[in-house]
Amino acid sequence: MTGFYRDGFCRTGPEDVGQHTVCVKVTQEFLDFSVLDGNDLVTPRPEFGFPGLKPGDKWCVCVTRWKDALDHDRAAPVDLEATHASALEFVTLEELKAHALKVE
Repeated sequence: MTGFYRDGFCRTGPEDVGQHTVCVKVTQEFLDFSVLDGNDLVTPRPEFGFPGLKPGDKWCVCVTRWKDALDHDRAAPVDLEATHASALEFVTLEELKAHALKVE
């Protein structure tokens, strides 16, 4: 289950130094960027309740990781309704909206 607290929500608190506040639908491009940038989101880590991600999974990611990907044209699509408002401390609403998931 996603979220720093593994409760399905992209909420944050004092323990969440990474600010896992942006809900994305991960793409291969985002996963590759993240691995190359030192954050392996592909390999399962059961000791942390982390299943490993594949393209199409929804996951709460660190807002600064998403911003880094954005700055390198690798940002994953954002689920605006599931993204925590505190993400706006690091990225603009316009940036998030420009990468919002398309309604199917």
